[in-house]
Amino acid sequence: MVKAMIDVEVVYAAVDRQMLFGVSVPPGLTVREVVRRSGVAEEFPELNLAECPIGIFGKVVSDPQSRLARAGDRIEIYRPLLADPKEVRRLRAAKAAEARSRNQ
Repeated sequence: MVKAMIDVEVVYAAVDRQMLFGVSVPPGLTVREVVRRSGVAEEFPELNLAECPIGIFGKVVSDPQSRLARAGDRIEIYRPLLADPKEVRRLRAAKAAEARSRNQ
């Protein structure tokens, strides 16, 4: 008896390159397990798959260990942020305010 498979995509963008992995897996696997089986760890050995944030179609999955993958999912592996975006905006605004006060 042939088991039905589902097709999903796993994507990861490193600083210097990006890859899309088309994966056929049996239904009932979690998102984290699909990522593990995708082969992304072999292409990006520096990636810690156990701790990377994961999303589906741009929305972070809060619990990838329990969320089941569905046919057609685009599973995205996110890199850690190098800087907090709120802090960067705050510093930029402070710098602009300082520049304006010097020009007056």
